[in-house]
Order: sequence, then structure tokens, then C-alpha cells
Amino acid sequence: MIRLVRELYQYRGLLLSLVQRELKARYRGSFLGFLWTFLNPTLHMLVYALLFTMVMRQNIPNYPYFMFVGLLPWIWFTSSLTAGASAISDRRDLMTKVRFPAQVLPTTVVMTNLSNYVLSLPLMVTLGLIYGQYPTWHVIAYPLVVLIQLIFTLALTYIVAAINVSFRDLQHIVGNVLTMWFFLTPVLYQASTIHDEGLRTTILMANPMASLMLSYQAIFYEHRLPDAGPLAALAVVSVVLLWGASILFESRREDFAESI
Repeated sequence: MIRLVRELYQYRGLLLSLVQRELKARYRGSFLGFLWTFLNPTLHMLVYALLFTMVMRQNIPNYPYFMFVGLLPWIWFTSSLTAGASAISDRRDLMTKVRFPAQVLPTTVVMTNLSNYVLSLPLMVTLGLIYGQYPTWHVIAYPLVVLIQLIFTLALTYIVAAINVSFRDLQHIVGNVLTMWFFLTPVLYQASTIHDEGLRTTILMANPMASLMLSYQAIFYEHRLPDAGPLAALAVVSVVLLWGASILFESRREDFAESI
């Protein structure tokens, strides 16, 4: 993992250039262009808000804001894994170049989606102000939560990107797994609404994203510091997972150009 971090730092200029290119190219040619950064999560929110306030009634105060707090980081996570699965296999033009740093490609996907997430934060804050939810001093914990999610997302993205080079079905499996994962994560509902205590404990303890979503909700919706125990445990798991992912990625790096 140390080697991976060192190489990413070494190629930080290339990484920044690729992220900038991806951000510019993402909505190139569309009429609304950069505005889709705000429209996409907003449209997601409107659909789920309509469903869970009028059809499957949720008795959560300021529900659209509650949902938006978790929806934005979830979009960052799922977009990174979905696009990251094919980050290596779809870039034959780059992978066949001599000594191109393959580790930059999955990182570019994650950092591009992180940039979109950060750019959407003003929209979340504005929505909160509309509902009378003002940011409090508890936001000091926010960078730590983002960092933990970044490490966790990077680890999973490296794993799926490395495996998908030789097992292309994985990129299709990932999308279906993420759909199921979404509904097992308290984004659209509060964890307390799961009445079966055993099921609730299992979901919260076995689901790394649940700890992150609850942390975001604690900071922005409940205006308190997130629970330190689950967050610390996830931080350790994320670092270990990234270490394992770096070993897997490094062991398969020589085969990338031949496999694609």
C-alpha cells in the first residue's frame, strides 16, 4: 500500500490532469453542461422524496433534506464502483503505452466522482437552509468521514478494476449488487425504523456504508458528532482493505496490457 501511495503522489500531476479532463468531458456537448452536476442528484432526490412521502410514507421531519444528506455520498460511492470496474479494461489506448501507471485510472474515477460530490455540497446546504437546518460546529468531523469513505471506495474500486480485466461479467454484477446494497443502507430511511433489533444490528455492523451514512446524518441532520466506535472500526477495515487491494492490483498489473 505504501508503494501505491508513493506512486500516486509521484504521478499526481497526471492524476490531476485526468480528473480535470474527465470533469470537462463528462457533460461536453450537452445543452445544460455543468448544471447536470446539480440536476442529477436533485432529480434522484425528487423521485425518492415523491415515493417515500406520498406512497411509502416516512414520518421523518424534513425528509428531502434527510435523504439528500445520504444520497450525495452514496452517488459518489456507486458511481466510482460502477465506472471503476471498467477503468482498466476500457482504456486499451492508455494501457498499451509503455510504462503507463495503471493505478492512476481507478483513482481518477474515484477522484472525479468525489469532485462532483464536493461541487454538489452547496446544493445540500441550500436545501438545509430552506428547511431551517443550519450547519453547526459538528462539521469539523466531516473531513474525517470523507477521508474514510475515500479509502474504502478506493480499495473496492482497485479490486473490481483489477478483476474485471479478465472477468468482464463483474462490471454487470457490480451494478446489481449496488442496487441491493443501497436498500440495505439507511439512506432513504432511518436505522431506527428497522424494528427487528437483531436485523438492525446485523445490517449496521455488517454494512460498512451504513456507518458512513449514519455519520453524515449525525453531522448534518442530527447536529452531533458521529459515533466514534463504528467509524474507527471502519477506518481500520478500510486501510486493511486498501492494503489487500494494492497487493492484488500489483500482482495483476503485468497482465493488464495483454488481457485487454
